[in-house]
Amino acid sequence: MTFYYEDFAVGDGWTAGPRTVTGEEIVAFSEKFDPLPMHVEDNPDGSLFDEVIASGWHTAAVTMRLMVEAILADAAVLAGLGVEDLRWPTPVHPGDELAAEIEVVDRVPFDEERGRVDLAVTTTNGEGEVVLSMIVEGLFARREPVE
Repeated sequence: MTFYYEDFAVGDGWTAGPRTVTGEEIVAFSEKFDPLPMHVEDNPDGSLFDEVIASGWHTAAVTMRLMVEAILADAAVLAGLGVEDLRWPTPVHPGDELAAEIEVVDRVPFDEERGRVDLAVTTTNGEGEVVLSMIVEGLFARREPVE
């Protein structure tokens, strides 16, 4: 089933994951996109952490993959419009299992052929600690254009 704008209702929700994040992928992502010391080496000078931690952008990318697997691959999504209130309150460590909770928090007509759906996303580690939270604004096709 393809989910169109009309198929989303405020309060609908999905669970995605878990997905384990490895130390190797943390370092590989960070070397390419966010090569700060705490993301590419254990216990760098001045770090608050004894081991590498994932870049927040890596955590966001893993969360995006979880969202695609849970709902977006089966949706008439046209584009992302933005992200609000992005937070990384707890670092992701090698071996963490991440899962995401996704909830529709708003639904607004965009134009005759499209509508915006806002999704609250909370990603947690295996201990239930929040590692990412955000509101994703997505643009979805309407099943039938409004006349």
